Amino acid sequence: MLLFDPIYMILMLPVFIFMMYAQMKVNSTYQKYSKVSNYRGVTGFEAAQQLLQATGLKDTVHIERTRGKLTDHYDPSKKVLRLSDGVYSSASVAAVGIVAHEVGHAVQHQTGYSMMKVRQSLVPVANLGSRFGFICLIIGLILYAFGAAFGMTVAWVGVFLFAAAVLFALVTLPVEFNASNRARQMLKSLNLVSAQEYDGASAVLSAAAMTYVAALWQAVAQLFYFILLILRADRR
Repeated sequence: MLLFDPIYMILMLPVFIFMMYAQMKVNSTYQKYSKVSNYRGVTGFEAAQQLLQATGLKDTVHIERTRGKLTDHYDPSKKVLRLSDGVYSSASVAAVGIVAHEVGHAVQHQTGYSMMKVRQSLVPVANLGSRFGFICLIIGLILYAFGAAFGMTVAWVGVFLFAAAVLFALVTLPVEFNASNRARQMLKSLNLVSAQEYDGASAVLSAAAMTYVAALWQAVAQLFYFILLILRADRR
């Protein structure tokens, strides 16, 4: 239904193009600076140790290796910093930048950064909204089309559920930008990279940030389209 709706295509085509560009930018920037060694020869694991030591989190946050490419993340529920294969043992500029970003999340958690608390509180409802929002919407519209007036209520419930996922994407932006800013400050203060390497690490962080902007744009456009669907159905 959606793919054959010209309104959907008009709304989502620019979003899909930007998402593709953002992903290509991340991959190309990562590939470029993963081939550039940092002048200290520090691996991602070693950089994580140094950063956690400098921030007073070495005895609090554990470091684990995880499979995949660019699957690095900080798990606040277990206080674990997970580094991908390409970052854990790599002494590249990209690896150091990515590690600093994830340590930035660990610092956010330790210091009680307000937006991170908000994002964590939204996780359950955002997961529910992303899984069942669209389902409720479609079921509601089908019921309404067959004459069940309460179908419109079901459809609006779907919209509000999906709106929680949109809110999560919105709150994620300041959390990610703040982590990247913390990363840049730590890279400078601990002298983990040279001045030239800093630009490369910063470029990796900026490219990654684009993916979160793209995710938010997609979620907002999707929500707007869902609302249009309901309004169009209600006029018939």
